[in-house]
Amino acid sequence: MHPYYTERILSTSVALAPMASIAGLHHERLDGSGYHRGCRGAAIGMAARVLAAADSFQAMTQRRPHRPALELDQARDELLRDARLGRLDSDAVAAVLDAAGQPHRAPVRDLRPGGLSDREVEILRLVSDGCSNPEIGRRLGISRRTAEHHVQHIYTKLGVSTRAAATLFALEHDLLPSGLRS
Repeated sequence: MHPYYTERILSTSVALAPMASIAGLHHERLDGSGYHRGCRGAAIGMAARVLAAADSFQAMTQRRPHRPALELDQARDELLRDARLGRLDSDAVAAVLDAAGQPHRAPVRDLRPGGLSDREVEILRLVSDGCSNPEIGRRLGISRRTAEHHVQHIYTKLGVSTRAAATLFALEHDLLPSGLRS
Protein backbone atom coordinates (compact mmCIF):
# COMPACT_ATOMS: atom_id res chain seq x y z
CA MET A 1 0.00 0.00 0.00
CA HIS A 2 2.99 2.35 0.13
CA PRO A 3 2.33 3.93 -3.31
CA TYR A 4 -1.21 4.77 -2.14
CA TYR A 5 -0.01 6.23 1.16
CA THR A 6 2.83 8.08 -0.57
CA GLU A 7 0.34 9.85 -2.81
CA ARG A 8 -2.03 10.63 0.07
CA ILE A 9 0.69 12.01 2.32
CA LEU A 10 2.32 14.15 -0.38
CA SER A 11 -1.04 15.55 -1.48
CA THR A 12 -1.54 17.11 1.96
CA SER A 13 1.47 19.40 1.50
CA VAL A 14 1.11 22.51 -0.64
CA ALA A 15 4.77 22.24 -1.69
CA LEU A 16 4.68 18.50 -2.47
CA ALA A 17 1.14 18.10 -3.84
CA PRO A 18 2.21 18.62 -7.49
CA MET A 19 4.41 15.50 -7.19
CA ALA A 20 1.89 13.34 -5.35
CA SER A 21 0.29 11.62 -8.34
CA ILE A 22 3.65 10.92 -9.97
CA ALA A 23 5.04 9.43 -6.76
CA GLY A 24 1.89 7.32 -6.35
CA LEU A 25 2.52 5.72 -9.75
CA HIS A 26 6.09 4.56 -9.11
CA HIS A 27 5.13 0.86 -9.05
CA GLU A 28 2.83 0.98 -12.10
CA ARG A 29 3.97 -0.88 -15.22
CA LEU A 30 3.14 -0.27 -18.88
CA ASP A 31 1.61 -3.74 -19.25
CA GLY A 32 -0.75 -3.18 -16.30
CA SER A 33 1.09 -5.59 -13.98
CA GLY A 34 2.03 -2.90 -11.45
CA TYR A 35 0.19 -1.60 -8.41
CA HIS A 36 -1.74 0.05 -6.69
CA ARG A 37 -3.96 1.25 -9.52
CA GLY A 38 -3.08 -1.26 -12.23
CA CYS A 39 -2.55 1.56 -14.76
CA ARG A 40 -1.16 0.73 -18.17
CA GLY A 41 0.23 2.38 -21.28
CA ALA A 42 -0.75 5.97 -21.92
CA ALA A 43 -2.24 6.33 -18.41
CA ILE A 44 1.32 6.49 -17.05
CA GLY A 45 3.04 9.78 -17.87
CA MET A 46 6.72 10.04 -18.73
CA ALA A 47 7.71 11.42 -15.32
CA ALA A 48 6.13 8.42 -13.61
CA ARG A 49 7.77 6.08 -16.14
CA VAL A 50 11.20 7.49 -15.33
CA LEU A 51 10.50 7.29 -11.60
CA ALA A 52 9.41 3.64 -12.00
CA ALA A 53 12.64 2.76 -13.83
CA ALA A 54 14.77 4.67 -11.32
CA ASP A 55 12.99 3.08 -8.36
CA SER A 56 13.44 -0.39 -9.85
CA PHE A 57 17.15 0.17 -10.48
CA GLN A 58 17.72 1.61 -7.00
CA ALA A 59 15.81 -1.24 -5.33
CA MET A 60 17.76 -3.87 -7.25
CA THR A 61 21.12 -2.38 -6.30
CA GLN A 62 20.40 -2.27 -2.57
CA ARG A 63 20.55 -5.17 -0.18
CA ARG A 64 17.15 -6.27 1.07
CA PRO A 65 16.29 -8.57 3.98
CA HIS A 66 15.22 -11.28 1.52
CA ARG A 67 18.11 -10.95 -0.97
CA PRO A 68 21.55 -9.45 -1.53
CA ALA A 69 22.04 -6.38 -3.71
CA LEU A 70 22.48 -7.05 -7.42
CA GLU A 71 25.69 -5.97 -9.12
CA LEU A 72 25.22 -2.92 -11.35
CA ASP A 73 25.49 -4.94 -14.56
CA GLN A 74 22.90 -7.42 -13.27
CA ALA A 75 20.50 -4.60 -12.38
CA ARG A 76 21.09 -3.06 -15.82
CA ASP A 77 20.26 -6.36 -17.51
CA GLU A 78 17.08 -6.74 -15.42
CA LEU A 79 15.96 -3.22 -16.30
CA LEU A 80 16.60 -3.83 -20.00
CA ARG A 81 14.67 -7.11 -19.78
CA ASP A 82 11.69 -5.33 -18.22
CA ALA A 83 11.80 -2.79 -21.06
CA ARG A 84 11.90 -5.58 -23.69
CA LEU A 85 8.93 -7.27 -22.02
CA GLY A 86 6.94 -4.02 -22.15
CA ARG A 87 6.81 -3.55 -18.38
CA LEU A 88 9.03 -0.45 -18.28
CA ASP A 89 9.39 2.33 -20.85
CA SER A 90 12.55 1.80 -22.90
CA ASP A 91 13.34 5.53 -23.11
CA ALA A 92 12.94 5.87 -19.32
CA VAL A 93 15.20 2.86 -18.78
CA ALA A 94 17.82 4.34 -21.13
CA ALA A 95 17.70 7.65 -19.23
CA VAL A 96 18.13 5.91 -15.87
CA LEU A 97 21.00 3.77 -17.14
CA ASP A 98 22.68 6.85 -18.63
CA ALA A 99 22.35 8.69 -15.31
CA ALA A 100 23.78 5.65 -13.49
CA GLY A 101 26.73 5.50 -15.89
CA GLN A 102 25.73 2.05 -17.13
CA PRO A 103 26.58 1.16 -20.74
CA HIS A 104 23.66 -0.05 -22.82
CA ARG A 105 22.47 -0.16 -26.36
CA ALA A 106 20.14 2.68 -27.19
CA PRO A 107 16.57 1.41 -27.48
CA VAL A 108 15.21 0.90 -30.95
CA ARG A 109 12.67 3.65 -31.23
CA ASP A 110 9.32 2.83 -32.71
CA LEU A 111 8.23 6.08 -34.27
CA ARG A 112 4.57 5.06 -34.61
CA PRO A 113 2.40 6.54 -31.87
CA GLY A 114 1.53 4.08 -29.13
CA GLY A 115 3.95 1.52 -30.56
CA LEU A 116 1.24 0.38 -32.99
CA SER A 117 2.15 -1.88 -35.88
CA ASP A 118 1.05 -1.05 -39.43
CA ARG A 119 -1.75 -3.65 -39.13
CA GLU A 120 -2.89 -2.15 -35.83
CA VAL A 121 -3.03 1.33 -37.38
CA GLU A 122 -5.14 -0.17 -40.21
CA ILE A 123 -7.53 -1.70 -37.66
CA LEU A 124 -7.60 1.50 -35.59
CA ARG A 125 -8.67 3.38 -38.72
CA LEU A 126 -11.52 0.91 -39.23
CA VAL A 127 -12.56 1.27 -35.58
CA SER A 128 -12.49 5.05 -36.01
CA ASP A 129 -14.62 4.69 -39.14
CA GLY A 130 -17.30 3.02 -36.99
CA CYS A 131 -16.72 -0.57 -38.08
CA SER A 132 -17.80 -3.35 -35.72
CA ASN A 133 -15.51 -6.32 -35.08
CA PRO A 134 -17.42 -8.52 -37.57
CA GLU A 135 -17.15 -5.74 -40.19
CA ILE A 136 -13.41 -5.35 -39.53
CA GLY A 137 -13.08 -9.11 -39.98
CA ARG A 138 -14.95 -9.05 -43.30
CA ARG A 139 -12.94 -6.12 -44.66
CA LEU A 140 -9.59 -7.67 -43.70
CA GLY A 141 -10.42 -11.31 -44.40
CA ILE A 142 -9.98 -12.39 -40.79
CA SER A 143 -12.37 -13.89 -38.25
CA ARG A 144 -14.51 -11.75 -35.95
CA ARG A 145 -12.59 -13.16 -32.97
CA THR A 146 -9.23 -12.24 -34.53
CA ALA A 147 -10.52 -8.72 -35.19
CA GLU A 148 -11.74 -8.54 -31.58
CA HIS A 149 -8.33 -9.70 -30.34
CA HIS A 150 -6.60 -6.99 -32.42
CA VAL A 151 -8.95 -4.29 -31.11
CA GLN A 152 -8.36 -5.34 -27.48
CA HIS A 153 -4.59 -5.41 -28.07
CA ILE A 154 -4.77 -1.87 -29.48
CA TYR A 155 -6.75 -0.74 -26.42
CA THR A 156 -4.06 -2.22 -24.18
CA LYS A 157 -1.23 -0.50 -26.05
CA LEU A 158 -3.02 2.84 -25.97
CA GLY A 159 -4.27 2.55 -22.39
CA VAL A 160 -7.89 3.06 -23.43
CA SER A 161 -11.05 1.00 -23.04
CA THR A 162 -13.52 2.37 -25.59
CA ARG A 163 -13.77 2.91 -29.32
CA ALA A 164 -14.32 6.61 -28.71
CA ALA A 165 -11.07 6.91 -26.73
CA ALA A 166 -9.19 4.94 -29.39
CA THR A 167 -10.62 7.24 -32.07
CA LEU A 168 -9.59 10.30 -30.07
CA PHE A 169 -6.05 8.87 -29.83
CA ALA A 170 -6.04 8.33 -33.61
CA LEU A 171 -7.20 11.93 -34.18
CA GLU A 172 -4.67 13.40 -31.74
CA HIS A 173 -1.83 11.48 -33.39
CA ASP A 174 -2.85 12.17 -36.98
CA LEU A 175 -3.39 8.48 -37.79
CA LEU A 176 -6.61 8.94 -39.76
CA PRO A 177 -6.86 9.59 -43.47
CA SER A 178 -8.11 13.10 -44.23
CA GLY A 179 -11.60 11.79 -45.10
CA LEU A 180 -12.12 10.46 -41.56
CA ARG A 181 -10.95 13.61 -39.76
CA SER A 182 -13.99 15.78 -40.35
